[in-house]
Amino acid sequence: MDTPGAVIVISSHVVRGSVGNRAAVFALETLGFPVWALPTVVLPWHPGHGPSTRLTFAAEGFDKVIDDLIRARWGAEVKAILTGYFGNERQPKAVARLVRALKERNPDLLYVCDPVMGDLGGLYIPPVTAEAIRDELIPLANIATPNRYELAWLAGGELESNTAIMEAALALGPSRMLVTSAVPMMAGGTGNLYLSGTHALLAEHRLIDNPPNGLGDLFSALFLARLMTGADEERALQLATASVYEILARTAKRGSDELTLETDASSLTTPMAMVHMRRLIHPLQRVRR
Repeated sequence: MDTPGAVIVISSHVVRGSVGNRAAVFALETLGFPVWALPTVVLPWHPGHGPSTRLTFAAEGFDKVIDDLIRARWGAEVKAILTGYFGNERQPKAVARLVRALKERNPDLLYVCDPVMGDLGGLYIPPVTAEAIRDELIPLANIATPNRYELAWLAGGELESNTAIMEAALALGPSRMLVTSAVPMMAGGTGNLYLSGTHALLAEHRLIDNPPNGLGDLFSALFLARLMTGADEERALQLATASVYEILARTAKRGSDELTLETDASSLTTPMAMVHMRRLIHPLQRVRR
């Protein structure tokens, strides 16, 4: 049996909790993928839980680690890169060097950019860091996975409908985009909207109030993992959405303030939750008509 390709995951690390690299690495390793994990910052817990010490890395040191990864003799093992939260504006530029170098050696390498920068309340990283993600990494991405509010910032306008979301995604540039917190079509629901080629898919489930952090980190990792196992895009979207919803529902039932990944690992591998799948009219199909 072939050894699964390794994934480089670059995002934040928390001591307590299941966000950033803690969520993404656990998901990928549970599904059988070797992971090279590089933290961008280290925090005792998610900032939403309250103030804490923030450990950062000198820009020069981070650059040198990227150089090491570019030169690593095991580079052929790497089949994908996943990026999330960045600690400053220089890190995206350094990671862009890594993505370009590894893609030059392996044009089939899959780069998923999760532009972790904001939510309904606006940006929660400095604008200069968000601009670096937009300018340095989004153009390199095979797949981008923003939430609706991050896409709105990237596109420079409000996105109040799925048609607006799709048009903004097409204008931004990556050939494939997966937008979380899309506009639901079912009452009391929420959706994940995926665009690829001229296809538009919406995966919906029931909305759960006051969710813990880390859902986007987990979802991006699961979608990447499913694609790497050979699932088609619709199946990958369905499985990733089902896993996240199932874990979220179980976490909420326990009253936990963090995703209970270690307890619900079976939901990562064999989710049972029902997900409503819809095919939407892609803007390019509308033009052709």
